[in-house]
Amino acid sequence: MTEDYKKVSVIIIGAGPAGLAAAIQLKTEKPDIDVCVVEKAADLGNHNLSGAVLESEPLHTLLDSALPDWQETADAKKLFGRKVEKDNIMFLSGKTLSFNIFALIKFASMFRINFGQMMHKGDYIVSVSKLTKWLGTIAKQLGAEILTGFAVEDILLEGSKNTSAAVKLVDQGRDRDGNEQPNYVEGETIRADFIVLAEGCDGLVTEKFIEKASLQRQSAQLYSVAVKEIIKVTARQYEKFGDNRVVHAMGYPLWTPLLGPGMFGGGIVYPLADEHLAVGMIVGADWKYYDFNPQDALTNFKEHRFVKQFIKGGTVVEAGAKMIPEGGYYAIPRDSKTGSIGKDNVIIAGDSAGFVNMLKIKGLHNAIDSGIQAAKAITQTFNNPKETATKYTELIDSSCVAAEMVSAKNFRQTVAKFGPLQGMPLSVFGSLLAEFKVEKDYQAMKSSRYRLKPPQQFDKDTFAAMAATEHREDQPCHLKIQDDQICTAQCTALYENPCITFCPAGVYETVQQQVKPANPSNCLHCKTCQRKCPFDNIRWTVPEGGGGPRYKRM
Repeated sequence: MTEDYKKVSVIIIGAGPAGLAAAIQLKTEKPDIDVCVVEKAADLGNHNLSGAVLESEPLHTLLDSALPDWQETADAKKLFGRKVEKDNIMFLSGKTLSFNIFALIKFASMFRINFGQMMHKGDYIVSVSKLTKWLGTIAKQLGAEILTGFAVEDILLEGSKNTSAAVKLVDQGRDRDGNEQPNYVEGETIRADFIVLAEGCDGLVTEKFIEKASLQRQSAQLYSVAVKEIIKVTARQYEKFGDNRVVHAMGYPLWTPLLGPGMFGGGIVYPLADEHLAVGMIVGADWKYYDFNPQDALTNFKEHRFVKQFIKGGTVVEAGAKMIPEGGYYAIPRDSKTGSIGKDNVIIAGDSAGFVNMLKIKGLHNAIDSGIQAAKAITQTFNNPKETATKYTELIDSSCVAAEMVSAKNFRQTVAKFGPLQGMPLSVFGSLLAEFKVEKDYQAMKSSRYRLKPPQQFDKDTFAAMAATEHREDQPCHLKIQDDQICTAQCTALYENPCITFCPAGVYETVQQQVKPANPSNCLHCKTCQRKCPFDNIRWTVPEGGGGPRYKRM
């Protein structure tokens, strides 16, 4: 790294939609400001996975001033060439029955019932990986510096002022035992006047900052785990599904009201270009079944008659996994004194803050919007950085982001508290209900089995290969089991070490009667293990930059 990047005006951690939106807006409003975006993935878009349907307004707000003719470019026409015209919201029952409940959702929308937000007509159908790569190109054209392959491991505070002053990159060139190798390079420290944390869900640096700055969440952050495959289908199957249709499904195989299981979440099917369909499963991480694996639910979903007709005989060409923050309004980290989403010169945007509206099952538009507000806050407090987080929070609170978060503030907690059968109908009265205190996801694990376990074990090796994930083999393991005795004395007896089952990439194995992260190079950076270990006994730390999945179509 050159001396030019050891001190910058603004450093943005994470080149996802929120971070890149902030960079674009900053260079639009204040072209002379130096903006540096640091991204741990090897290339833009490599770590970005989503559905994705995208509400257009924040994107237009961002780009209409930054690049007035953006809609006329060939890249934009290709990226945003599909809009939702047919919006299927399905309830699946058993392996064969399906019911389209879109009419009920439309009715709810007409009478402003909260479920009415679950409509997607007119939204763009996009690959978030390609969207991120495109936004990065625009940010670079405007003069932002984007450094890929650099992982940030910590945020540094400035002595007695307790103000964030810099970020520390991870060391490179250590062996498995942490010893310096001939190619060792100490991680640089980059100083900045302003820091935007936009790492995505459960960001490592964000969580460290929350602890150091004593930010607090009113309610525990809840998560879901998403697993997804891109499947090449026949021209006839693709035509049958349609180029402008999206499917969101609930019920089987996560929730059967009388017999169980009783998990929050559902499946998705979206069209992508060139006869590819994205098929995914999103599962609330508060599941109680110790032998459950979201990929088992994905298998069952793909075998359901409604879904199978579109993908039977297809070829999986890419796969991936990630977590989604679902805790909503009450889980946004805030300064206990000022209520700001951040502190002083540090602000938290996008999924790092938890700006996902679970009533819409969307957060991409809020990520972009929050990035815009982050940039505005910086430009408006450029000569007084200690006021930036306060100004940012004022802008967020007066934006559509806050309005959406408030509208869904009790939804996920109500379902977590009462389960889908009672919680879903109760959530209609969300704005009238008191705030429910809910347990953290890992505390929900019980000695119960998933009733719909498929007959064959899911092929995790192939799944990881389809994510093109890789890490330098001879580096310290970035997955830490804090107390081996807990695994041996408690977890094995009670739950048969569920990390081995639920890790989507098969990282964990029993080696000589001891559970270990035996395959860290397979890690997809989803961090499910950190949030779902029933004893809160696993910690995800940052590996060297450039590692992890390398998504292209996601």
